Amino acid sequence: MANVLSREKREQVLVLGRLGWSLRRIEEEIGVRRETSSGYLKAAGIAVRLPRTRRAPPKPASEASTDLAPGAKPASEASTGSGPGPEPASGACTGSGPPVAELTRPGRSPAASACEPHREFIERSLEKGRNAVAIWQDLVDDHGFEARYSSVKRFVRKLRGEPGREACCVITTAPGEEAQVDYGSGPMVRHSETGKYRRTRLFVLTLGHSRKAVRLLTFKSSSRIWAELHERAFRRLGGATRVVVLDNLKEGVLKPDIYDPALNPLYRDLLEHYGAVALPCRVRDPDRKGKVERGVGHAKQTPLKGLRFESLQAAQDYLDRWEERWADTRIHGTTKRQVQAMFAEEKPTLLPLPIEPFRYYDHGKRGVNLDGCVEVQAAYYGTPPGWIGREVQVQWDVMHVRIINPATGELLREHLRQKRGGFRVEERDKPKKTPAATSDLLARAARSGPSVDTLCSEIYRREGELGVRRILGVLSLVKKHGDGAVDDACAAALELGVADYRFVRRYLDRHPPTPLTLRQVDPLIRELTHYRDLINRITEGDQP
Repeated sequence: MANVLSREKREQVLVLGRLGWSLRRIEEEIGVRRETSSGYLKAAGIAVRLPRTRRAPPKPASEASTDLAPGAKPASEASTGSGPGPEPASGACTGSGPPVAELTRPGRSPAASACEPHREFIERSLEKGRNAVAIWQDLVDDHGFEARYSSVKRFVRKLRGEPGREACCVITTAPGEEAQVDYGSGPMVRHSETGKYRRTRLFVLTLGHSRKAVRLLTFKSSSRIWAELHERAFRRLGGATRVVVLDNLKEGVLKPDIYDPALNPLYRDLLEHYGAVALPCRVRDPDRKGKVERGVGHAKQTPLKGLRFESLQAAQDYLDRWEERWADTRIHGTTKRQVQAMFAEEKPTLLPLPIEPFRYYDHGKRGVNLDGCVEVQAAYYGTPPGWIGREVQVQWDVMHVRIINPATGELLREHLRQKRGGFRVEERDKPKKTPAATSDLLARAARSGPSVDTLCSEIYRREGELGVRRILGVLSLVKKHGDGAVDDACAAALELGVADYRFVRRYLDRHPPTPLTLRQVDPLIRELTHYRDLINRITEGDQP
């Protein structure tokens, strides 16, 4: 025995050992290490590591049980051995009591765990990869389990062993200051369209101070969905933090840079709408957002591991129930406080939510065409002079189209949405004079027929330079179908008050010009030949 106990402690160890207490229980009660207690009990001839027993009923103060195990020596004799034997308890009586074996619980092995009746369920859960916390929670919710988590933990540890641990640092933040966000893999959920199980994505937002988390499930991800998940999380929390820490996924960061990252414009504008700023981590440095990394792992390993759901809503409802019942009520391992209580203190420090929700939009890059317009969903919108051949940033929603300088972020032009094929150019961006090339096109139209001339002039008067393409379309029809057919089609369009190239094209498609037959062509050829011979004779001086 490495430690020598005082007389009082030795007496306590011997008395509790005779009562059948386990070494673990003796250590918890009087603070003597199990190795030390075991040495004293063995020296006194008292059996150690006995099966679990019920406590012996209390005895009168004038009596104490002195029954020993078979072959054991009295305490007074044990003291004469080679080791520092314990001394007999002063004032102890020699009354006899029932043997320790008679105090065991009947009908059940004294060493059996409370988890033994649920062994099959626990083994199946371990095969699915679920951890001890998830198994204990399932036993409490679904099987009426009344023992504590430590019982399940010890039982699971015997089945598979305890994993190793790694040291890590703790980042402390002020209330309402920081939130960390990340994606993880969610459970398998049956897709409503395909009817097959698909792996979902798990979005987690964790507050840096209280560790309160919001967990949301989705089938796919995009910059729009990424922003919408943030807004849903802020709405659930009832406020927003001042800083959002994330990694460098494309939905949030277009170009990673620790000093000057290029953020996704939609994500940047969403955070600005809620008063927050983004703080991307260094590349390959997930420890900066270790709180949300742990939150993702907690959800993956505890409530969702090995489970499948028939719908996304059912999976989200199960996750929300677990969040409210178990995650929010747990005592956090680092703060040593309940998550729900800490969040109640942190919630008043969050930024208030804006009155209106964020207005989402699509965005992209567009090249400026030769007519000074950019194309957005088959409609054309004008840019200021000097941008032909260059790229601009474009944002659009159901109402507006915004053209932005990609270098400075300056708003160049904002237009109302147009239908497919429509044009919208501000008056200040239209040319003051008609270019020479346009004048040539109008002259060609005048030579093609009066109706063609009138229709092309009306198109140019109404649409300006934007109508040049339509004039070219009319002249291409003249080349394809001839002057007469196109002139008749233009006359029909003007008669109906529709000065549009598309009407002329559809009219010619429905009323194509009738091709000449061979019988009609031969008389024309003979007549032309006659007139040619007549002209030649007049030229040579002969009389007709």
